[in-house]
Amino acid sequence: MVDNSNALHFDAFAPVALPVGITGNNAPSDATVRFYANGSDRLFGLDLVRDTLKDAARKIVDLSARARRTTIFFINAHCVNTVIRDQQYQQALQSADMLLPDGSGLRLAAKMAKRSTPSNLNGTDLFPEICAEAAKNGQTIYLLGGKPGVAAEAVEHMEAQYGEGLFAGEQHGYFDESETDNVINAINASGASILMVGFGVPLQEKWVNAQRDRITTSTVMAVGGLFDYYSGNIPRAPLFVRKAGCEWIWRLAQEPRRLAGRYIAGNAKFIMTAIGYALIARGIRQRYIDASKRSLDLSIALLVLLLLGPLVAAICLLITAEDRGSPFFMQTRIGEDGKPFRMWKFRSMFKDAEARRAELLNQSERDATCFKMKKDPRVTRVGSWIRRLSIDELPQLWNVVKGDMSIVGPRPALPSEVAAYPEEARGRLAGKPGLTCIWQVSGRADIPFDQQVAMDIDYLNRRSPLFDLSLMVKTVPAVISGRGAY
Repeated sequence: MVDNSNALHFDAFAPVALPVGITGNNAPSDATVRFYANGSDRLFGLDLVRDTLKDAARKIVDLSARARRTTIFFINAHCVNTVIRDQQYQQALQSADMLLPDGSGLRLAAKMAKRSTPSNLNGTDLFPEICAEAAKNGQTIYLLGGKPGVAAEAVEHMEAQYGEGLFAGEQHGYFDESETDNVINAINASGASILMVGFGVPLQEKWVNAQRDRITTSTVMAVGGLFDYYSGNIPRAPLFVRKAGCEWIWRLAQEPRRLAGRYIAGNAKFIMTAIGYALIARGIRQRYIDASKRSLDLSIALLVLLLLGPLVAAICLLITAEDRGSPFFMQTRIGEDGKPFRMWKFRSMFKDAEARRAELLNQSERDATCFKMKKDPRVTRVGSWIRRLSIDELPQLWNVVKGDMSIVGPRPALPSEVAAYPEEARGRLAGKPGLTCIWQVSGRADIPFDQQVAMDIDYLNRRSPLFDLSLMVKTVPAVISGRGAY
């Protein structure tokens, strides 16, 4: 797992919200370290176990024999669809020590994203391997789930193959919630080393997550409809169908009414999700966003410079007339990835403003990171007016044309401010700085620095041409109101 952790972190990306990484601060379990010893295949931000069926079964039984607490869940196309919409299921997955890849859908998604192809460790093929290993090592299994009689039939069928005494007990899944204590007590009393829970996704994962601390069984696995196959109630597809990755078609043919939604609508939804993931994984979506953003920036910057040419000339005359200094002010600011650049502004302060800054630092009305004063004595009369309307920022359109800045993005900071940034604030440097941003339209300088950082990082995580346009529109009333402009 990523960073040797056994917790999941979920985030959002277009076109749909998906898990984007297995991360966390908890120390990895012994089971996690052992299972991921051969590496993992990363897909949809999930680190999936890379192993053969026989080796995976051997590890499961070995960890159970050594009483290593292990929680195992499978991930298939249906699971990906479910995790998008189900917060509780996301939380349940966080309890897993390992995730096993299941089905041809994941392999298709991996090919689309040009990622390594994951193993197919589906529960139906893995179950007999586990039974064989458990029988060889004297470990016992408890089956929980299915309709009344189904688990018992699966036990009878498998013990006929692998020997009596392999199963410590079984219990159907149609028990009342009030019976939960009795069910868990029976599981614990059985002495089983492996518990297989077959309630279906996502109910089984949620149940395991809620009850895991009360279950003394070393290994707990969520196995879906596994027992139906090994009870003989539902025949498996012929081997050639399975090898072709089309077992889902066989299953759909067996139970068309029950599985139509999952396999017809569900597979279509998964393919759209896989396409969206592939666009991101291969960088296509980001390249499109970057190109669109640059085109939008250039179009707006050049148009505004053309339309406001007379206003720019008038402001230049007013600034020069007040104190005979240059109408422009250039200052080094820090841009994308920490790269410095020269930023243009209309000069709104007296010519000796920088020399007087040090004596005013202790009067700053902001925290130590950024210097701001509502009544800064260095601001000229013309400067006060152009600041209130943010007209002093107009020359930065030239920075936009040059490519140093964007219309929308985190405001560019001074080198001294960046040097004082706490670690979390450095995330603001992950994109081009802009003329406007979320906190600029939400109160400007009245927004505390830590909130500015959070807003900037939020913008960078979900930036898009449409989002940029919405912030540009919101900038107009924010400028007119003058709130937080000083």
